[in-house]
Amino acid sequence: MTFSDAVEAVGKVIDAAGVGAIVIGALFATAAAGLRVCRHGPDVYRLFRQQLGRSILLGLELLVAADIIRTVAVRPSLSSVGVLAGIVLIRTFLSFSLELEITGRWPWQKNPDAAPDS
Repeated sequence: MTFSDAVEAVGKVIDAAGVGAIVIGALFATAAAGLRVCRHGPDVYRLFRQQLGRSILLGLELLVAADIIRTVAVRPSLSSVGVLAGIVLIRTFLSFSLELEITGRWPWQKNPDAAPDS
């Protein structure tokens, strides 16, 4: 097994972990929402969206990591780096949008409930 083959295999494993995080997170969020509906809990839809968004964010981070590993380590050409830049840009936009949907603020904004820095 060559270095390129090993890096490609690692990239595929991280890709699978990213997809798994999204699928498992979606299943967990759906099951939790189902329990809340059965128990007539408050904010079922909002909590479902937050949990689903978190799993998608985690999956996107893993998918970006896999793309970076495969593109930079296996086939570092100018065109592949350009494609990677486009993928990272799109996924970063999706991550920021999801973060805004989940928390109601941009990632760089402070949490109003957080304790002040000492």
